[in-house]
Amino acid sequence: MAETSVLEAVARPGTGKGAARQARREGLVPGVVYGGGEPPVSINVKSNELLKELKAGKFLARLITLKVDGADSRVICRGVQRDVVKDLPIHVDFLRLSERSRINLYIPVEFTDREKCKGLRRGGVLQVVRPEVELVVTAGEIPEKLTVSLAGLDINDTIHISAVTLPQGTRPTITDRDFVIANITAPSGLKAGGTEGIDEEEEEV
Repeated sequence: MAETSVLEAVARPGTGKGAARQARREGLVPGVVYGGGEPPVSINVKSNELLKELKAGKFLARLITLKVDGADSRVICRGVQRDVVKDLPIHVDFLRLSERSRINLYIPVEFTDREKCKGLRRGGVLQVVRPEVELVVTAGEIPEKLTVSLAGLDINDTIHISAVTLPQGTRPTITDRDFVIANITAPSGLKAGGTEGIDEEEEEV
């Protein structure tokens, strides 16, 4: 199962603009949690904690464990409203997830078999284009990572998404092109002149 971010919140007793303004004066961001077959709940989140998560990036496509007064819910953010002048969050919406919810999430990529990569043994460099790939996944079966083997790859080889074995039931959000995950480049001192000067290693017996 993929790791999740944890965000603390408290139930907001009041509703409406007055309660929301009071929350902001206290350094909180008002919000709502809805979906998952349960009634909506108005919440307050600490502004500094929410800002930290927003600055971490990809907040709208990360799985979040939302702790509301001690009760955990798996959620995904469905929207953040910001102040038009200060660009600070003023409201946040979270969607509860059921086991069968289909969502978009960024899944990290792990590269294995580096010792079996011919290009790296010859001094090449692994250039990672996408350390994470956005996939459409089922909430109850979120993969922890994508594993990409570098075995047999040489300098100037490129790894496309089509070469990656995706977990069952998942697919990339980008479907109109075979995008690049990583490539093996020549050492910086040899890029201009190509790879002709790199000696081939003897095959291991």
